[in-house]
Amino acid sequence: MALTERHGEVHGRRQDAPYGDRARSGVRDGAPASETGRPPGPPGPRRGRPRSRTVERAIADAVLRLADEGVSPDGLSVERIARTAGVGKATIYRRWPGKDELLADVLAAVEGPPPRPRGRSVRDDLVALVDFLRAQALDRRSAALLHLALTEAGAHPALARRYRETVLAPRRAAVREVLRRGVASGELRADLDPELLTDLFTGPVLARAVLYPGEPPPAGPAARIVDALLDGARSPDR
Repeated sequence: MALTERHGEVHGRRQDAPYGDRARSGVRDGAPASETGRPPGPPGPRRGRPRSRTVERAIADAVLRLADEGVSPDGLSVERIARTAGVGKATIYRRWPGKDELLADVLAAVEGPPPRPRGRSVRDDLVALVDFLRAQALDRRSAALLHLALTEAGAHPALARRYRETVLAPRRAAVREVLRRGVASGELRADLDPELLTDLFTGPVLARAVLYPGEPPPAGPAARIVDALLDGARSPDR
């Protein structure tokens, strides 16, 4: 089940309908006395389960809190996550088939989608994308979960696969789109390898997350990073 990030809140898309005590007992509101054993009357108050959005936010917050405390994926058991979130294990399993899928969805929600290229210039679009990557690296909880996903990829292949699909793939696609547009417009050299240049733009942030967990990326505007890479990529006519 996917999570989304809106206005600083991690929540899910699914909402469960509330149910009341009378519905649980199988008694129909307004049923005759012969069926209920008591005179019919107005339905009582309906005490529903907490909204799914609230429950999923609590689960996501629990994952982030534990990751921020340095708990490893092996230590992030469903039981521990449920206990930290104040829910039962069944509540988690109703929403995710396993722990790796839960971790990947939380990471994707925290990271968020990359900005859509505006198409004004290759440089401007790449600066916006690098700014986004740097902002994510500066978020302490996001960086902790990212480090967890990358360093434990070998032991948790399902988590690594989901991370590539939900987080890395959209980022790489956004960078490739800008680079290919630059080649088509003549802003960039025609012989550029978009895949290789995409690695150069996205790789450093991931490398620092693994090698220097908890440390912010080097200071300096994103424009300096983009210009350093574009110096060798621009068309000679530009």
